[in-house]
Amino acid sequence: MKKILLLCLLLCNAPLLSAQHVLVLQTDFGTKDGAVAAMKGVAVGVDPRLPIFDLSHENTPFDIWEAAYRLKQAATYWPAGTVFVSVVDPGVGTSRASVVLKTKSGHYFVTPDNGTLTLVAEDLGIEAVRRIDESVNRLPGSEKSYTFHGRDVYAYTGARLAAGRITFEEVGPLLAAEVLSLPHANAVFANGVVTGGIPMLDFHYGNVWTNIPDALFSRLQPAYSERFKVTISRDGRTAYEGVMPYVHTFGEVAKGEPLLYLNSLLNVAFALNMDNFAAKNGLSAGGEWTVRIEKAGK
Repeated sequence: MKKILLLCLLLCNAPLLSAQHVLVLQTDFGTKDGAVAAMKGVAVGVDPRLPIFDLSHENTPFDIWEAAYRLKQAATYWPAGTVFVSVVDPGVGTSRASVVLKTKSGHYFVTPDNGTLTLVAEDLGIEAVRRIDESVNRLPGSEKSYTFHGRDVYAYTGARLAAGRITFEEVGPLLAAEVLSLPHANAVFANGVVTGGIPMLDFHYGNVWTNIPDALFSRLQPAYSERFKVTISRDGRTAYEGVMPYVHTFGEVAKGEPLLYLNSLLNVAFALNMDNFAAKNGLSAGGEWTVRIEKAGK
């Protein structure tokens, strides 16, 4: 009887025994010192039951575009209500705004408004943006700290929001439904050719990821194993030109051979089977890089 009563009490109070939403952290801090641990300590101090996960802490220092792309890469696989804290903040302590974006998908992003929100705002839509009111949403006792807003403002506010200690409306004043957007070109199809850019490399393996979505590539009416001519240029100068097959996965070509495939985001990508395509061809990512794809012909 006592066990049944205890179980009933646990079930009846289930909402009180777990945090409302999970917290996901991204920084360019690395994990060699205590910075990330300090952020997690602040979050646990808000609510020790709060589930905390890492997106990445190995982002290239000061690279806001990379932070934006990593959010795009991961966000849609987390449930609505997830709170992301992203701190790649070369302007820390300056006048750039500290905001929380609520997307139309129901996700929250706590970050400086410095371009980090470019791609999730584009992909998920902007429901509302609020500026963080640091008079109430700042770690108590941190008022004289100007260089660690990741701990003092973003982790604290994100944890309070995820734990249900504050509502979105209590973050701070409502701003215009817009965020600072980093310039980037979209992929296009014209005259039997698809052109696009290289927003990111798959660093660990050296695969080259483009911004050409499956839907646009499909306008070439590709068939599996069909060969395509790929030209990659930097500032108008050809860095790579070659022919490669369109396949499902790496092992469908011989070791060291090039291939064209759809990556995990269903965008066109290029690789060498069990080798580093980017390093072998001196390729990188960024706005100066362009990609051209067309049928190779017979």
